[in-house]
Amino acid sequence: MNIETKCLHEGYKPRNGEPLSLPIYQSTTYNYESTEHIGKLFDLTVEGHMYSRISNPTVAAVEEKIAALEGGVGALCTTSGQAAILISLLNILSAGDHFISASKIYGGTINLFSVTLKKFGIECTFVDPDLPEEELQKYFKKNTKAVYGETLANPALSVLDIEKFVKVAHENNVPFIIDNTFATPILCRPIEYGADIVIHSTTKYMDGQAVQVGGVIVDSGNFNWCNGKYKEFTEPDESYHGVIYTKDFGKAAFITKARVQMMRDLGAYPSANSAFLLNLGLQTLPVRIERHCENAKKVAEYLNNSEKVEFVNYPALPNNKYYELYKKYLPKGCSGVISFSIKGTRETAVKFMDSLKLASNAVHVADIHTLILHPASSTHRQLNDEQLVAAGITPGLIRLSVGLENVEDIIADLEQGLERI
Repeated sequence: MNIETKCLHEGYKPRNGEPLSLPIYQSTTYNYESTEHIGKLFDLTVEGHMYSRISNPTVAAVEEKIAALEGGVGALCTTSGQAAILISLLNILSAGDHFISASKIYGGTINLFSVTLKKFGIECTFVDPDLPEEELQKYFKKNTKAVYGETLANPALSVLDIEKFVKVAHENNVPFIIDNTFATPILCRPIEYGADIVIHSTTKYMDGQAVQVGGVIVDSGNFNWCNGKYKEFTEPDESYHGVIYTKDFGKAAFITKARVQMMRDLGAYPSANSAFLLNLGLQTLPVRIERHCENAKKVAEYLNNSEKVEFVNYPALPNNKYYELYKKYLPKGCSGVISFSIKGTRETAVKFMDSLKLASNAVHVADIHTLILHPASSTHRQLNDEQLVAAGITPGLIRLSVGLENVEDIIADLEQGLERI
């Protein structure tokens, strides 16, 4: 099936007389006919649902769908994108370990990496994603266990050279983990370029309606966990009666360990109702993302011609620094998110935003409505000036998430806002 068809038909296939729409299995608990069978569930020797902190039939159907969309061997849904990032890293890293991250990433993720994980004894080094391979190589240490980046950085809108990051990661025998939230598998499938683990905040385009927070981890099944650096995958897990993940689950070792060990202990699993709502969003994702891209390109071209705009970050513009990478990795479009900088001070940018009538001031992005945000005053206000520059954020930078309204109305709103400054 083509990906548009997968959005409708993967994950849940009703049999004769069953509901056409994915049912909501709103239950914490499952009934079994024998104690022996429950024992086998806890030994991980048979398939089934132990408890809804670890798995649920409705959520499982959505996980299967997303794994199919990204081309992975399995997926694990979480209660948020941040939970997906945390679980994917803790599944690999322990106190004393180190990982490398691109510096142009979401501000909340920078906090997770530089503050919270530091308390766990895990060190992160941030690198300029535009550095050449030989420079990136210098940041690897003996205890480096992973490399992380975002396909389209939030809010810098830089395009990551996925193959470059994959190459340096694999040369050092570590996996490359990538956040593909803005691109979605409709616009880019990082596993096809060698990425090992793909993460999404499903709160964004996958849901698209701003009705539920969620995240997902997708395992490519391609990384070699038996290379000597990841003993937790190749040695017995005493918390599961000596299960060896690479031996017992093969290509699905990573995602299985993330579910039965990390999710078991952290308990960040979404409800059945949340998964049901996410599935509705996934069914219309291809149609929505196409219009988001179409509208955003027209808006970006309008802003690019305004004398009151210092610069526009949108990779689909021919004068953009990342235009060639956009053509390579995102030929179908580069989402509905634009970042641009108003000439003048932070106060000038705020005045412009407060003058808008159609666009909503909201701490959200990738929704059907047009949303606008001043990162330096909100999502990234915890960063110092040096960190803001590294994240590609100026005082006048504005993140615009172009919605599905008529694009003429969106541009008219921006125009009257610009006239007021």
